[in-house]
Formats: sequence, structure tokens, C-alpha cells
Amino acid sequence: MKQLAQRARAVQPSATLQASQRAKALAASGVDVINLGVGQPDFQTPAPIKAAANQAIQADKVDGYTATTGIAPLRQAVADHLQATQNVMVTTDQVVVTTGAKMALYALFQVLLDPGDDVLLPSPYWVSYAEQVRLAGGNVLEVAPTADLKVTPEQLAGAVTANTKALVLNSPQNPSGVVYTPAELKAIGDWAVAHDLWIVSDEIYGDLVYDRPAPEPSMLTLSDAITDHTIVINGVSKTYAMTGWRIGWVIGPKVVTAALGKVLSHMTGNPAAVSRYAALNALTGDQQSVATMNASFQERLDLIYPLLTALPGFKLATKPAGAFYLFPDVSAAMTKKHCATASEFVGRVLDEAHVAVVSGEAFGLPHHIRLSYAADRDQLLTAMARLKTFMEA
Repeated sequence: MKQLAQRARAVQPSATLQASQRAKALAASGVDVINLGVGQPDFQTPAPIKAAANQAIQADKVDGYTATTGIAPLRQAVADHLQATQNVMVTTDQVVVTTGAKMALYALFQVLLDPGDDVLLPSPYWVSYAEQVRLAGGNVLEVAPTADLKVTPEQLAGAVTANTKALVLNSPQNPSGVVYTPAELKAIGDWAVAHDLWIVSDEIYGDLVYDRPAPEPSMLTLSDAITDHTIVINGVSKTYAMTGWRIGWVIGPKVVTAALGKVLSHMTGNPAAVSRYAALNALTGDQQSVATMNASFQERLDLIYPLLTALPGFKLATKPAGAFYLFPDVSAAMTKKHCATASEFVGRVLDEAHVAVVSGEAFGLPHHIRLSYAADRDQLLTAMARLKTFMEA
């Protein structure tokens, strides 16, 4: 039998999905597992959004193919939302709607990269960035962060090559919840412009920020030169608790969005039409649900942060300010429990404490773990108690 393609043999499975699947399998066997490994809000999609989807079905709006790049009202809503929240004006032909933000990123790397192109990827990073770059034929250049899990222009300068074409930024950051300041982002943006790099700015958690005004300033707000080099990835999944609806988008220069439209026409045709009408309602309807979810995440962060930092062997450089993750360094905890790797440590936490978390190896920092606080208060308190018992045993 002929071998599969090298790209398929080389790609690594999603560590976050694997962790979630293992937790679900253990739970299915009757074990009381608390899953803090998932990367989605634990809220239901707001009722008005669901109602809009039902109305679109009843009105026979979703039975046929729609435009590859998105129905016109939704692309206009994305542009209007950007202007209302960030005071940035774009035209609808600078917006491409995709089957989730993950597909937006995958298609974008297909458009940007030729075989052998390098992409700067600051650690820690979301698990799919590296694999998507490699699937496009690119090379990943990991950039080690400072102690606060950020990178500086100086660190980027030490990693850039003559073949570097793009830099990926994610703020608020998955897996750490770290948020770059506008000044830090501008310094990085100016550096990228000076090196004529594309800036892929993943802003999917931009509305989920705490102890500061929301939304977080976009890379598109920093300067005209930075805007010309920036491609923003966003979507409705996190802000509106719509991970299952699979609607994301790309905002960027027309040369990029036009190419994306061509590529996507052969990849997905169009995202599910019913999901587009749901997303349209999310962006144009009452935004109170966003504020409510943010307030809840803020309360959970304030609850879990001191409990986590009090765990033996767990260390956090700073309190996160966005998303819904904690990414502690567990080097000392691994030593205490005689674990050689974070993956081994995570496995023992699941098997012995019945708490599911994700190894930092998948995010580029092998002595960390990621925990999500997208769970209710009782689950979080029970999980912290279990981890405390595990570490003190």
C-alpha cells in the first residue's frame, strides 16, 4: 500500500482536543472528572442568537450556497463592529468570513507562505499555529519569551532570518491569558514593518479582558504602516459562546482577502449559511451577554488565581488579564511528584486527582500546564482542592 502524504504523516494531533477526549473517555467510564482542559466558554449561546438562526431557517434563507467570503450583511456587520469598537474603518472587500477562526488561520497560511518561508512564533503559542504553518510548507521559528511570557523586538531580532515572511501575535494570549500593552504591540508592529513582515494578529479573545476596558486595542489601531502589514483573525466563538457555530473572519489588505476568497472557494465553498445569520445577530444585537460573561470570567479569575498560586510547586509570573486560562510553571511540582515531563505530570493529575489540564509541551513551553477557568464556581473550587490534595500527598 502506498504511503500517505508526508504532510499528513508529519502533522501532530491537537493536544487540547486529545486532552479533552481522554477526559471524556475517563468520565464515560464512571469517573468524576473535572475538565479544565477545554478552550471554550461554558455558557450557552444567547437566546436571541439562536432565535435569529431559527428565523433564517423558517424564512428559507439557508437552503443554498452563499458567497464564499460571506453574505454581504455579515461582512458589513464585521466592518461596522470594528468601527464601533476600535474606530477602524474597513470596506467589506477587506473582510472574509470563514468556517471558524481556525479555518481562517489555515487558509491564510496557505495564501501567505511558500515552501521554505519562515514564520516567527512567540512562545507560548496556540497549538495549531505551528502545525498550520508546517502544512503550508513553512518553517516555524519559535521565539522564547521573557519571564512575563511576552516577547520584545530585541528577542524577535535574534530569531528573524532572510526567509522570514510573517510574525504571529496573539493578545490576549492562549494559553497564558497574557495581554500585551498597546505600547508593547506598537513596538513589535514597528519592528515588523521595518522588516517588511506580515503580522498575523489573532484577536479572538480581544473582548475577554479584565481589570481594564474591553475590547483590547487591535493591531489595526496603532499606525497606518502597521495596519498595512496586519491581518486580523477574529470570530464569534469566544465572545458570544458560539464555538459550535463555526464562524470566524479575516480582516486585511485587499490583496490578501481576494486571494483568500479564491482559495476558500475550493476548500469550503462557504460556511454554514444558518451560522452566518446567527453571527449577524450576535454582532448587531444586544451586547449585554458579552458584559455578563466577562463579569463572570473576572469573578472566576479572582477566585482561582490565589488558590492556584498557593499550590505547592505552581508558579505564575503575573496575574493573567484576558482570555480564560492560567498557564503556571510547574517545574517544581514535576520534581516533587517525580515526573520527567509535563505530559507525565498531566497524566497523573488526570488519573489521580481526576482533573483534566493540558501539557505546556504543546504550547512551546514544556514545564508549564494550561488550565481553563471556563467552569462554574463549584467545579473550580473542587478542582483546586483536588490539586492541593494531589500535591500534598
